[in-house]
Amino acid sequence: MAGTDTLARQLWKATEPIHAVVYFAPEPAEAARSTGLIGWWMGYFAGRVAPAGPLDAGAAQALFFAFPPRRVGRALPDAWSHATPEKVLRTRMEAAQAALERALPPVERQELERLVTLLERAVQGCGYEGRALAAAWSSVPRPAALVGRLWLATTVLREHRGDGHVVALVHAGLSGVEAGMSHVATGDVRRDVIQTSRGWTDEEWGRARERLTSRGLLGTDGRLTERGHALRLTIEEDTDRLAVGPVTHLGREDTEEAIRLAAPLSRHLIDSGVIPMPNPIGVPRP
Repeated sequence: MAGTDTLARQLWKATEPIHAVVYFAPEPAEAARSTGLIGWWMGYFAGRVAPAGPLDAGAAQALFFAFPPRRVGRALPDAWSHATPEKVLRTRMEAAQAALERALPPVERQELERLVTLLERAVQGCGYEGRALAAAWSSVPRPAALVGRLWLATTVLREHRGDGHVVALVHAGLSGVEAGMSHVATGDVRRDVIQTSRGWTDEEWGRARERLTSRGLLGTDGRLTERGHALRLTIEEDTDRLAVGPVTHLGREDTEEAIRLAAPLSRHLIDSGVIPMPNPIGVPRP
């Protein structure tokens, strides 16, 4: 969608890497270990759902659409026997703030204050119907530190968009593994990046390919057919449409200002190697 990105998509590109330090910087992983969580994935799943309380595997799986149930089930609810959701949340937010304080480029405080103000206003435009992760994160009190507020605002915005993306995928009739495969079939991301990071087996991947082929979405070469391209385009358009609330609330001028202020920070995080390229999130350099 290069050259024709909606404002909602531009805002996502400009802010997603700021949130994503929590997945790639060392501080959050170290913080999870310090609370007693075992392994990176336990920290990942517990950290993302911590504001929602001590969820079990079944409830969490509904939120982690892209992952096989067994991967979620290895982490939850066992994580809560090692640390409470409140402790996981506190240490995760402190670690994300520390990572940004270390990794962000120098920025004038006035500009950072303006960006945080705009993004927090954008969050006010989020609707939470059917968006459990975004709703949970929206209830987290704002940190005192400006950089902590920046991370929390970008987190609510990304979970709001992510929840909407899952709605669009389910509406299109795609399962989690089929969503990953169809993304790979666009050519925008490699199979090893998606399949390995999500945890799907070769057998599961193969069955998903058979199903998508039978629907006429994949060709014999494993690439999207014309029908498949049309479906993926619809999914992305629906995702943008479902993410329009923050943009509408801010208005065009202020949204464009937020993008202008956030994009250099995100580019720095990518260019300095904090956020790898390519990455399993699929976010490009803004």
